[in-house]
Amino acid sequence: MPLTASLLLLLMAMAARPGVAKLLYDQIEVTWGGDHSFYYMEQPGVDVLALCLEETNGGSGFASKDAYLFGRFDIDIMLVANNSAGTVATFYLLPDEVPWQYHDEIDLEFLGNATGEPYTLHTNIFVDGAGGREQQFRLWFDPTTDFHTYSIEWNPKHIIILVDGTPVRAYKNHGVPFPTWQRMRLHGTLWNADEWATQGGRVKTDWTRAPFYAYYRNLRVTPCVPSPGVAWCGDEPPESAWFERRLDKAALKEAQEKHMIYDYCVDEKRFKEKGLPKECTTE
Repeated sequence: MPLTASLLLLLMAMAARPGVAKLLYDQIEVTWGGDHSFYYMEQPGVDVLALCLEETNGGSGFASKDAYLFGRFDIDIMLVANNSAGTVATFYLLPDEVPWQYHDEIDLEFLGNATGEPYTLHTNIFVDGAGGREQQFRLWFDPTTDFHTYSIEWNPKHIIILVDGTPVRAYKNHGVPFPTWQRMRLHGTLWNADEWATQGGRVKTDWTRAPFYAYYRNLRVTPCVPSPGVAWCGDEPPESAWFERRLDKAALKEAQEKHMIYDYCVDEKRFKEKGLPKECTTE
């Protein structure tokens, strides 16, 4: 097989599969709450970080040692079990400290629940300090009894959010605000947000259930791979369809029909004065 064909196949394979997992301890730093969070070895070569929340400690969080511009980011999370109302576990991309007018963020928040109720996955995208792009989903499994994989695919054409490999959200860069130039770090946190997190704040955190724990493992970062002949993903030509193949549109449509519970793009009451945002009306 010619070398160029072999190289192309290798690049396509790299783009199609998540990155190889490394020890989480080597990839991240606990940025707050380190005195009450801990690592443990689940099996040889697989360590788990347990983030802890108690009433007196304010929670805990971590950030990746490296920052990235485009790529796919996969992590396994097991969420707070039993009555987790008021608690929020997160996984998101964020640049280092910048003025708010340059604030970009790709955000996944898991909103706790009263026992027996399903978890809500709350997603949002901030660009240049403006958010308000919320979509919410009911998870279709119990995310507290085992680890599940949550993923962010970020390339110059799309932001895709996936749950166990199923796309649930896609935000397309089509003449709308889109994060394209800032390197971002991966973050994970566990904190109390009972003023809004569960049933709009009607259900508060039951601190008699504390401490609360959320567990993170197997962070995989897969660099963005451009099409052949392009130096890096940021140089991908506007007419290129290279990244279109990264999105399974049929699977996305099915997941949204079954599991989406809020979409800002159909909230006409919210936008009745200014009209729906441009990305909601652009194909």
